[in-house]
Amino acid sequence: MIPSVLPTYNRAPLSFVKGEGSWLIEADGRRFLDLGAGIAVNALGHAHPALVAALTEQAQRLWHTSNLYRIPQQQDLADKLVEHTFADTVFFTNSGTEACELAVKMARKYWHEQGRPERTDILTFEGAFHGRSSAGIAAAGSEKMTKGFAPLLPGFVHLPWGDHEALRAAAARDTVGAILIEPVQGEGGIRPLPDQCLKGLRDLCDEHGHLLILDEVQCGMGRTGRLFAHEWAGIEPDIMMVAKGIGGGFPLGAVLATERAGACMGPGSHGSTYGGNPLGCAVGCAVMDHVSAPAFLAGVRRKAGLLRQKLEGLVAAHPEVFEEVRGTGLMLGLKSKPANTDVVAAGYDALVITVPAADNVIRLLPPLTITEDEIAEALARLDRAAASLTAA
Repeated sequence: MIPSVLPTYNRAPLSFVKGEGSWLIEADGRRFLDLGAGIAVNALGHAHPALVAALTEQAQRLWHTSNLYRIPQQQDLADKLVEHTFADTVFFTNSGTEACELAVKMARKYWHEQGRPERTDILTFEGAFHGRSSAGIAAAGSEKMTKGFAPLLPGFVHLPWGDHEALRAAAARDTVGAILIEPVQGEGGIRPLPDQCLKGLRDLCDEHGHLLILDEVQCGMGRTGRLFAHEWAGIEPDIMMVAKGIGGGFPLGAVLATERAGACMGPGSHGSTYGGNPLGCAVGCAVMDHVSAPAFLAGVRRKAGLLRQKLEGLVAAHPEVFEEVRGTGLMLGLKSKPANTDVVAAGYDALVITVPAADNVIRLLPPLTITEDEIAEALARLDRAAASLTAA
């Protein structure tokens, strides 16, 4: 008999009942140090006082009205995002998957309005993850996500990661309208795109008139030590997908766009019943106020340097378990020699949470508020986990 909850996840035998900052408390009372943050969602940790206050205050006033009316909290959050980014306009969703859907629609509508409806192809890259909607899995193209779900949405051209010749050849096609990429691949194994490559993509888009779409669902909102990862390369996209950390745990996403890209989306071209609701946007405003502060981002960069240094020491101490450290900011990965699921499971035994990814990598995506003492404790627990694998 099928379970009452559709069994699409291989869930760990853990049931968390409370969260405090960087800590999760299991039903049996054990305290786990959380280096997963709900897969880069809990940017300010668990039960952050500012988010609790924002949610509680808004919940006592108004939860939902729908986008048939003006929503002051939505306008406030849009203004904050426009102030701190390249964007001229914002559409709010409930998730990164929904943000992907709109980004694809916007790129294709743009070229339709330009009188070039044949420019529907979007270039994407091996190892990508853009959500699990029909557009998202078609964009990624991996068999793991697409098998059994044919026919797939057409119009995506999949390119090898790092193959510049294939990219240039594909970009020259008359049917291409956009390039979609994650500045740092998360699910793909914590693979940052070098700054010079991101600059090259911007130049290539400018050369051919393509729209550059960045998926910063996992790597955005302060995760790399800048508000958004592309800022390190000094470039600006035309469209950007955001979610996860933007709500700090409340379901919230957004598509940010330039006036050029967004002007094609007039009344009736897209919609969302819940997207941009007062509750979500009140929390999102509180997150933005914290994460966009220069001092906060400087703290992320400082702690990221400390964590990476300690992880390099961990790799050196356990060469039979770990091969290398990858990533940037507080979006780091450990490529392991044993199955990464075994390393994650050993972490559970050591009361530390990590997240598996492709290429046999475990992800470390702690709350951006993690303290230096907690980083030291995290490394002690990871060390115990690695030692247990060696002993076995």
